[in-house]
Amino acid sequence: MDAQMGVPDFWNNNERAQKHIGKLNGLKKAVLPVVAYQKKLDDIAVMLELITGEDAAAQEAYDKELAGSVVALTEELDALEIASFLTGQFDRSNAIFSIQSGAGGTEANDWADLMFRMYSRWAERRGFGVELMDVQPGDTAGISKATILIKGENAYGYAKAERGVHRLVRISPFDSNKRRHTSFCAVDVVAEITDEIVIEIPEDEIRTDVYRSSGKGGQGVNTTDSAVRLTHIPTGVVVVCQNERSQIKNKATAMNVLKARLYERKQDEQRAEMDKFYGEKGEIGFGAQIRSYVLQPYQMVKDLRTGISTSDTQGVLDGDLDRFVNAWLRAGCPRHRNKDIQMEE
Repeated sequence: MDAQMGVPDFWNNNERAQKHIGKLNGLKKAVLPVVAYQKKLDDIAVMLELITGEDAAAQEAYDKELAGSVVALTEELDALEIASFLTGQFDRSNAIFSIQSGAGGTEANDWADLMFRMYSRWAERRGFGVELMDVQPGDTAGISKATILIKGENAYGYAKAERGVHRLVRISPFDSNKRRHTSFCAVDVVAEITDEIVIEIPEDEIRTDVYRSSGKGGQGVNTTDSAVRLTHIPTGVVVVCQNERSQIKNKATAMNVLKARLYERKQDEQRAEMDKFYGEKGEIGFGAQIRSYVLQPYQMVKDLRTGISTSDTQGVLDGDLDRFVNAWLRAGCPRHRNKDIQMEE
């Protein structure tokens, strides 16, 4: 593919050239880290040969250096293995990430706000870009719903692990009697659809509503009907976008999100696995959660799908979610599923 870029007429078709470069860069990102890792292993092997026969003092110094190298290589190998699981059709795409408050009233709205911060920090930790698409404030505090676009290589592949209902147990900051409350929020994740996927939606199936944007305002944001709400009448899917000052831009963004959600729904129906993506969330309340965040009477975050838990609740709420994401990806890998089956047998 590198050689093809040197052909004289390569840039005659700019669109085709850009697709070629995009595919080539994706392949390089998959292959070159493995090649570089193998070189590091070869260097370690050479070092082992060189230190054979050294005196005890030199041997001890080399052992410490090797121990540090092994720790670093183990962490790097773990990251390479996790990345190898992301082979889905849209795993490399950007992710449209939605948070919806559920049972719990004001508590749930505040929990949705905490989750919004948690996932924003998680995305930043991974080097992803975060773009706010829509946010609906709660009646008293927090937010009732928020949608963000997470942009980066394999953003959807990683973010899809968080789809489901999340449960929080804590002493309520809104209860004067300092009682313990339980709140729920649902997370939905769909891949951003590229131009290669064609989704046709008849105009008579879409209802468009425009209204003034909510939020801090300024420079005409709250003085014009720039916010757009699209409703797909046959399915009832609703999409809102108000992050741009232009109504036209908001409508275009909302249409892209609507197409992504309808495509995801269509894929689920074709596979007859609605529970996999939408049914898995179920009711946003008791008995439907995929993960529990307990801050009182003890400190514990536990993923109910994989059994992974930690007492570092503050770290998790600050975006340290990779342990849960990676465990879920491992559990979905055929190699690891086969190991689990063999162990049960």
